[in-house]
Amino acid sequence: MDWSRYWRSPDRPLEAMHAHFERHAYHRHSHETYSFGVTEDGYQAFRCRGGAHTSAAGMVIAFNPDDPHDGHAADELGFTYRIVHVGAELISDVLADIAARPVGLPLFDAPVVPDPALARALRGLHAALLGGAPALRRDELLTAAVGTLVDRAATRRLRAAPAGGFVERARRRLEECYTDDIGADALAEAAGCSRFALYRGFRREYGMAPSDYQRQLRLRAARRLLAGGDAIGDVAARTGFADQSHLTRWFVRCYGMTPGGYRDACTG
Repeated sequence: MDWSRYWRSPDRPLEAMHAHFERHAYHRHSHETYSFGVTEDGYQAFRCRGGAHTSAAGMVIAFNPDDPHDGHAADELGFTYRIVHVGAELISDVLADIAARPVGLPLFDAPVVPDPALARALRGLHAALLGGAPALRRDELLTAAVGTLVDRAATRRLRAAPAGGFVERARRRLEECYTDDIGADALAEAAGCSRFALYRGFRREYGMAPSDYQRQLRLRAARRLLAGGDAIGDVAARTGFADQSHLTRWFVRCYGMTPGGYRDACTG
């Protein structure tokens, strides 16, 4: 039986989820944040950065911001995992505090890291977030977890955003008008290239087609509105979805929970 619990900080880019999935399969998506998970039981299979990966009990999952990935149970028994989403600005603040100076953002090259120390640090942080620990304790555990992750798993600085080019022009067009019903010809014209070149270049740079990227932008906007307590039907209309059912279907596929469940977790 599938289940999930969600927690969201009211004032910082910090969220946490505890879930068990047997039948649910994540559609390919990404997060604006860093995402660090630990598999508690079973086997979680996913594709990320062009390869297939499996995280078994005790292994850590590390996604950089905008890392496209999917996910599903590797067998009929399902898997249980904990995951923490941390905004890049919060990672930067924590690392600057540790180093007593500004430092570059980290890059995690390996999506799966078999490291018991990392797993313990993440479990401790996650338990504090969902368990209602005092703010000071949460901050201490966040600093310890981020420091441990960077020391033991990060390899280099996060790559810079692409500089110019038709793919970047297309991305800007989508982000500026993500609710528009823009066609491939219009997007290619805005980017200054052919439809085929745009599709191929966009998939190479962002790991997904322009239409998938547009849907992801709509889902991220929906999350922000839902976190503020807005009605689901209104959120669907304001973010470019056909109706509430359309939003719900994609929200569940990408985030493993309903829009109503997410809103309740954020506002309850």
